[in-house]
Amino acid sequence: MTERPFTSVWSDLNQVEFSQGVLDAAGYRTRYLHAGDSSKPPLILLHGITGHAEAYVRNLASHAEHFDVWAIDLIGHGYSAKPNHPLEIPHYITHVLGFMEAIGVQKANFSGESLGGWITARLASDHPERVERIALNTMGGTMANPAVMERLFTLSMEAANDPSWERVRARLEWLMADPTMVTDDLIKTRQMIFQQPEWKMACEMNMALQNPEIRQRNMISDDDLRAIQAEALVIWTTKDPSGPVDEGRRIASLIPNGDLAVMEECGHWPQYEDTATFNKIHLDFLLGRR
Repeated sequence: MTERPFTSVWSDLNQVEFSQGVLDAAGYRTRYLHAGDSSKPPLILLHGITGHAEAYVRNLASHAEHFDVWAIDLIGHGYSAKPNHPLEIPHYITHVLGFMEAIGVQKANFSGESLGGWITARLASDHPERVERIALNTMGGTMANPAVMERLFTLSMEAANDPSWERVRARLEWLMADPTMVTDDLIKTRQMIFQQPEWKMACEMNMALQNPEIRQRNMISDDDLRAIQAEALVIWTTKDPSGPVDEGRRIASLIPNGDLAVMEECGHWPQYEDTATFNKIHLDFLLGRR
């Protein structure tokens, strides 16, 4: 493992022209990070389970040169509204479509990591008129590995019940191939979210997708993947904790206009772990250069 210099969310953003705000989307308080302007094509970035918009702080600057970029806190996550009911994929779809309406966008490019990729794939399958290009980054929703589901549930609920430094660190280290990528600042950023009074309830609600019965009725089928007509890039990593590269390859092969990019020595957050490589692969695809 490499000893790394101190970094922070602010050091990732201090040269970025961006805004942070809250708006109403489908009746839900929704927090966002925004970079770019409306003269450029819209790009919406969706984080993973128990995540938040800061998952993309290292990607905003490069993408805002070409896109009107929005990274949002999904319902039940970050500083957005936290409904007191189990959250399934249709709930997230309603929220994302409501967000698009709130910012006045009929069609957008999407990039989703883990849960965000699951939502993106469902959106592309069921609402093709709302999507341009899509990137599916270590996406969830095609596998139901009991060991992975149990580990994710346990780490998440332990941190919800006891949002101590070490519990939050352990949850973040699950995301990374190299645990030294989990900086003190990143731990504090997530710890503050997990210390919200309603977080334990919210975590229980967004962990619903780790329940085998609920997960089964929300999964992305092979036919769903075949129904996606958008240009799609599946990004997978050699050290992803949720599944092997072969799963990414299988997903890409089923999407009619799908392609696969494999990132070496990264885990579940390649956009954060190897930002330069991710940004090049991602932008080349979104700009039609791949």
